[in-house]
Amino acid sequence: MRSQATIGLRIAVLIVMLMGVGLAAQAQPAEKLPRVGFLAAAIPSLISDRTAAFRQGLKELGYIEGKNITVEYRWADGKLDRLPELASELVRQKVDVIVTAGPAATRPTRQATATIPIVMAFDHDPVGAGFVASLARPGGNITGLAVLAPEISAKQLELLKETVPGLVRVAVLGDSNEPGYAEVLKMTQRAAEALRLQIEYLNVRRPEDFETAFQAAKTGRADALLVLNSPLTTFHRAQIAELAVKSRLPAIHTPLDAVPSAALMTFGPSITESFRRAATYVDKILKGAKPADLPVEQPTKFELMINLKTARQIGLTIPPHVLARADKVIE
Repeated sequence: MRSQATIGLRIAVLIVMLMGVGLAAQAQPAEKLPRVGFLAAAIPSLISDRTAAFRQGLKELGYIEGKNITVEYRWADGKLDRLPELASELVRQKVDVIVTAGPAATRPTRQATATIPIVMAFDHDPVGAGFVASLARPGGNITGLAVLAPEISAKQLELLKETVPGLVRVAVLGDSNEPGYAEVLKMTQRAAEALRLQIEYLNVRRPEDFETAFQAAKTGRADALLVLNSPLTTFHRAQIAELAVKSRLPAIHTPLDAVPSAALMTFGPSITESFRRAATYVDKILKGAKPADLPVEQPTKFELMINLKTARQIGLTIPPHVLARADKVIE
């Protein structure tokens, strides 16, 4: 009897122990998912190809949203004055890293935090804008990708000169609110001088400025138009293309990747590819790398698109040697 009682007691103790282990396991908190903030000045539909590329980049590295990573998206919908509060909101949520979809989003994010790592999906001139100390050693909490806008503008001017007969005056359309704008203008001016071109700067800071800017280009007898990249010019790209055709101005822009362009030409690196590559920075940072030690990546592939439909509308014949270099031709 005593032996049976002892066995029963041991069984009871074992059951209690097993129940305790089970309860303890239930009480363990779920593994915390890495949280990534994503801040953009544009509306979601405008850069859907870029967002998709970023997600694809994460997927290629083994990250699936909702399973082993969380991405908090914040959109300013073209209202740049909303960016500081949206950046602060991501900081308050204590995300592990913030991806900024362009320089307009990078500046307020930098002002909102000096500790949370920031990954630039792209920037025209991060050194000139003061975001990083150098491309090789950023030195702070910001790293990512640069698209080298000053060099791009110089090449765009070369393409315009090869394409437009008797080119002398080029109107440069840009937004002075854009970080790095002054450096871009400086490099554009140098390139223009080397090509013996005259530059007229047309500053647009709101949509209402476009009509006035094109009137100024007409008054200044501009032969062509170079459009600097910014949230404002990207958001209103269709209006700019329409005004350029109406003014019979050959225009060149930076690429908008999957978005069809009515501009005569686009030239530059693939911004979509930059967003895909941004995921690699997120991965490295989540695994312990410091932004200060991650060099800013520069593009290696540049693409030229030519729109023959627009060329016909403005009465321009594209030289065969320029057309032969195009990566994409819109008929």
